[in-house]
Amino acid sequence: MTDLLLPFQFGFMRNAFLIAAIISVPTALLSCFLVLKGWALMGDAISHAILPGVVLAYIFGFPLIVGAFGAGMVMALGTGYLSGNSRLKQDTVMGVVFSGMFGLGIVLYTSITSDVHLDHILFGNMLGVGAGELRTALWIAVPVSVVLLLKWKDLMLHAFDPAQAKASGLPVGLLHYGLLTILSLTIVATMSSTGLILAVGLLIAPGAIAFLTVRSFGRMMAVAVAVCMGAMLAGVYASFWLDSAPAPTIILILTAVFLIAFVRKAWRVRHAAASL
Repeated sequence: MTDLLLPFQFGFMRNAFLIAAIISVPTALLSCFLVLKGWALMGDAISHAILPGVVLAYIFGFPLIVGAFGAGMVMALGTGYLSGNSRLKQDTVMGVVFSGMFGLGIVLYTSITSDVHLDHILFGNMLGVGAGELRTALWIAVPVSVVLLLKWKDLMLHAFDPAQAKASGLPVGLLHYGLLTILSLTIVATMSSTGLILAVGLLIAPGAIAFLTVRSFGRMMAVAVAVCMGAMLAGVYASFWLDSAPAPTIILILTAVFLIAFVRKAWRVRHAAASL
């Protein structure tokens, strides 16, 4: 039993468990809406587009999260404007904009010399999370989770049928850009732990797993939170014994759970079809 509790004896591991528990709730809730709305690429795009904002914030001496959020909003608003004022589909516009912003971030990143390891922004540094990062994640995670839980019915209708949402009198513009703002804030919350590259896994996999598992959206959110928190805590714990990085270990666990859910769903569909 003493050996099983060994990871909890280290302060950096306790912080890793805390940051995992904090960010698992907003990422899981948000993933349900992204999956329902078909915005998987949007999460990937914003997570990559944040890089130039982070580098510019470092160059000019601003807090990194300010630059990250600003770049995320530029990406989200710019994509919405371009797709709404051209014949191009949204995924095409996102592909062009996010690759351009990520390329700009790489150019800026390689052009500066710094003692600060900005590669942690890309790949995460869950074992190096301190009190400041925990507070920042908590300040973002709590209001984001509260808003998503309070407005989940409106956001669900907007994601499932925007035309019906507009006919029902819902502020579809506010819901659309509000969801984009929440997405940017959530990615900023995960920035110091999982990094920008792996953040998209947390924003898609829990919702996809829950979508394959349950039928109602309310239960989908509950399952997504349980799966995400369980995978994150298990990934941090397993990484201690495997001597691996927590973030990719978490993503591997989520991928394995997704494959299990997919196989289970496919088997049930075939079994139901065979019984007819």
